[in-house]
Parts: sequence; structure tokens; C-alpha cells
Amino acid sequence: MIMGVITALLMVLFLGIVAWAYSAKRSGDFADAARLPLQDDRSESAR
Repeated sequence: MIMGVITALLMVLFLGIVAWAYSAKRSGDFADAARLPLQDDRSESAR
């Protein structure tokens, strides 16, 4: 019984984190993170 409750709570927690991560208000953060590898790092090019 207790294992089923723990499993259900962890599933709800997981789904909550997934919903938070993919919510519309986080799309700007994803866009910024996607551009990071393409940004010119001035300190590296100066060496």
C-alpha cells in the first residue's frame, strides 16, 4: 500500500516538473540556451 502511494506521488512530481519545464513562459530560456553554442566568446578569440 505505501509503495503505491510513494509511486503515485513520485509520478505526480515528475509530471509537474515536466509541465513546468515545457511551459510557455520557459520558452525564452530554452531559446537563450539554444543560442549559447553559437555565440562568439570574445575572451577565447583574444588568445
